[in-house]
Amino acid sequence: MSETELKARTGVDGLDDILLGGLRRGRVFLLEGSPGTGKTTIATQFLLAGAADGERGLYITLSETEQELRETAVSHGWKLEPPNEVFELVPPESLLDEDQQQSLLYSSDLELGETTKRIFGAIEQVHPSRIVLDSLSEIRLLAQSSLRYRRQVLAMKHYFARNQATVLMLDDLTTETLDKTVHSVAHGVIRLEETAPAYGAERRRMRVIKYRGQRFRGGYHDMVIDTGGVRVFPRLVSAEHRTEFTRETITSESAALDKLLGGGIERGSSTLVLGPAGTGKSLLTLTFAVQAIERGEKAALFIFDEEIGLLFERAKGLGIDLAGLQAEGNLQIEQIDAAEMSPGEFSQRVRACVHELGARTVVIDSLNGYQAAMPEEKQLILHMHELLQFLNRQGATTFLTVAQHGLVGDMKTPVDVTYLADTVVLLRYFEAAGRVRRAISIIKKRTSAHEDTIREYTIGGSGITLGEPLTNFQGVLRGVPEILGDPNLMPVGGE
Repeated sequence: MSETELKARTGVDGLDDILLGGLRRGRVFLLEGSPGTGKTTIATQFLLAGAADGERGLYITLSETEQELRETAVSHGWKLEPPNEVFELVPPESLLDEDQQQSLLYSSDLELGETTKRIFGAIEQVHPSRIVLDSLSEIRLLAQSSLRYRRQVLAMKHYFARNQATVLMLDDLTTETLDKTVHSVAHGVIRLEETAPAYGAERRRMRVIKYRGQRFRGGYHDMVIDTGGVRVFPRLVSAEHRTEFTRETITSESAALDKLLGGGIERGSSTLVLGPAGTGKSLLTLTFAVQAIERGEKAALFIFDEEIGLLFERAKGLGIDLAGLQAEGNLQIEQIDAAEMSPGEFSQRVRACVHELGARTVVIDSLNGYQAAMPEEKQLILHMHELLQFLNRQGATTFLTVAQHGLVGDMKTPVDVTYLADTVVLLRYFEAAGRVRRAISIIKKRTSAHEDTIREYTIGGSGITLGEPLTNFQGVLRGVPEILGDPNLMPVGGE
């Protein structure tokens, strides 16, 4: 039997990738998490995936009613119908009889034995290849002690093994003590978690704690529950994504800008554009994206801060028809509401644009919005590091913007990713002769030498136009320049 045939697909987008194929057939797996984390949804997807492969499934529910379970399936557009069966294990009528509850003849031993007998009877009747047991909390309460609970789970495991069924046992972690009895018994353990940030939607993630006899993708993986089921976003490991490409230098339509950059931007590199609000960071990165499309490539824009309709209007005033480029399929533009999106989902969207659209130029505008909307995410810089490494290894040219705090004078950078970027472009306001001017300079470039001058630039109907190097000033980067020579400024002109 091949490795693929040895695995049972889970039917959950991304989860099979994390498990390197799925769940080992004929084994018992534990899916644990607090109520609301998505256990029932994943279990249903597991049975539906089996039905698609011609396998019979059985959902044994001890906590939800059959009607509740079927209504949940309908809400996702599914139907639990043959070859999948639902067995609702109704509590004994004695539990509803007050006289019987007070009887000395009634004991949890009898109820636990009856529950197990009925579970085995349902399995004998259906002969399923896939089984979901929801949930272990009921059996733990009936067992009343860790020893009896462990013996009961072991007995069930051996029974499942004789029937060669792939079993997913759910645990809602509602007991006061964290009992890890099943962790040692199960072949694999998957933990689901949910957090509620101070602002924005709840965030869900999963982690594979254990999987006997094989590798898996470790760490936390973000996930969401949408209509249609659970989607998991495997943690991005850039080292796994290497693509052969030619590291050529990409030039722009501005000879002055290319000269400032030391010839242009290298393919497979990242460029960070720093500057205060209004200096033209978005316009500069947008120019490179449009030029990539004009070369016959595809580009992707991820907009965090600006409303997309306003961006379209502003670009139109500069002669750039973003709507037309998007309609032609050459430009993918996504408005990102990061308060509703996890870093893992964002990385997945970027990856999809590279793999499915074939984008060779990617713009992320800006990292301020990326960071500010996810204040409780502790590892955003690591997320961005892996994402930039991935894009570089795919041969994509990446442009990021960061708005510095302040307009002139001492500037503060809220997101310090200058060490991650291959090229850093600094934009500045400065005052001279009673006018507000803009200056551009390259302060870092890993891939080649660059011009060390500071050039004034203007923004007009034709985009960004660079002038000659500013040689008559000192302190432009501080925003408080001093005139060293002739007080008459050199006029701005394109080259």
